[in-house]
Amino acid sequence: MTLTHFISTKTLELATISDILFYDKKLELSEEAISKIKKCRNYLDERMLGQDEPIYGINTGFGSLYNVKISKDKLTQLQENLVMSHACGIGDQVPNSIVKLMLLLKIQSLSYGHSGIQLDTVLRLIDFYNHDVLPIIYTQGSLGASGDLAPLAHLALPLIGKGEVFYNGQVRSAQEVMDVFKWQPITLLSKEGLALLNGTQFMSAYGVHLLLKSYKLSYLADFIGSISLDAFDGRIEPFNELVHLVRPHNGQLKTAKRIREFLEDSELISQQKQHVQDPYSFRCIPQVHGASKDTLEFVHKTIKTEINSVTDNPNIFIEENEIISGGNFHGQPLALALDYLKIAMAELGNISERRIYQLISGQRGLPTFLVDNPGLNSGFMIPQYTAASIVSANKQLATPASVDSIVSSNGQEDHVSMGANSATQAHTLIYNVERILAIELLNAAQAIAFRKPATSSPLIESFLKSYHSEIKFVTQDEIFHDLIKKSVQFIDDFSIENDLLFD
Repeated sequence: MTLTHFISTKTLELATISDILFYDKKLELSEEAISKIKKCRNYLDERMLGQDEPIYGINTGFGSLYNVKISKDKLTQLQENLVMSHACGIGDQVPNSIVKLMLLLKIQSLSYGHSGIQLDTVLRLIDFYNHDVLPIIYTQGSLGASGDLAPLAHLALPLIGKGEVFYNGQVRSAQEVMDVFKWQPITLLSKEGLALLNGTQFMSAYGVHLLLKSYKLSYLADFIGSISLDAFDGRIEPFNELVHLVRPHNGQLKTAKRIREFLEDSELISQQKQHVQDPYSFRCIPQVHGASKDTLEFVHKTIKTEINSVTDNPNIFIEENEIISGGNFHGQPLALALDYLKIAMAELGNISERRIYQLISGQRGLPTFLVDNPGLNSGFMIPQYTAASIVSANKQLATPASVDSIVSSNGQEDHVSMGANSATQAHTLIYNVERILAIELLNAAQAIAFRKPATSSPLIESFLKSYHSEIKFVTQDEIFHDLIKKSVQFIDDFSIENDLLFD
């Protein structure tokens, strides 16, 4: 059965987007959205009939060419020239999953009735989304200031039958795929090119994708950290609620509660301990993981506001009879949030690598490098090197992009957010964190096997049974690259319900 999500002014939640993606829902405009789009376009058409005064981007040039007046018979050419000239993206291709999110978020933003877009244009974007006709977009080219001009130009090119798209497993010319569906190119009317190109949908699509990924990794960091704690013969006392109620940061409280629940009825955690304290990488999991959780909540709030906003320019206000050129396309809120996300997620990887190191160090009855016959076998020595290398790379990626700016458009656009760079850096960094956690899981699963016959909690034992069906206990040296890849895939495939992620 085909499921449908109706585009409307109802707040678009992160959990809603997660469901749209998970269930592969199709998009459709609500009657409310259709009405708002039509009313705004009709208003603009009527306004332009008697409009001789310049209105930025509608009958003028763009950027520093804002004073150049364009005749009425050239307005369509003006908009098409805008799309073509701004399609300057280069570098790697944006992942298809993020391009699909860009389509969804652009459709949402255009449907509030402040952009002057044609209904047919929005419906064609919905056609692209529903039929998985995904424009080829590139990671480099946006300053994150006038929105994401270059990436959004590539998103818009197929509307006029130009550019390339990914369809049916291969890259093809947009016109070729349009012929398959018998679609005619859209004739862009006044302001439509600007409505399509001005906006923050590149940054915000990355933000949504990475925030969903980060919530999952945050949960898994807690869970894998719990396995490591039990494997290391750690103590449960630092997770006692009393400790955290006297320093009640929400993320800290939530993390401690999760760890207690994950380790409930564990034989290992409740057995007599020979040591009084654990290293910080175990004892301070609530404080470190919790701080990252609190950051996720800030980023969530920022991105939720952004994806439920109008971010093109100029903005049309029918009731007030105003067309106002402002700056809602500027990506500063997203740039700061994405940089903050980078720092917070890098820390989850940082502390994970320290737990990896502790597990292989030959302490607390565990064999050095978690393997029998160390010396003959190097065991889990070098996976820790790999994790350390990734952690170091993440420290470099976590440097804020938003502290940079550069002048563009002949000085007219003299402060830019660099939020697009924040977004692509965050993508690399967060997928790096997944790899670090996969290495920790590989080590923790190996280490806890040496604790037999004592067992961990029923929840963890069930999880490890599933894990070991894919990644076996290591008895002697083998190609660890293969094991790490399998562990990454296991994490990537692992499904977590939304109510657990967003609780």
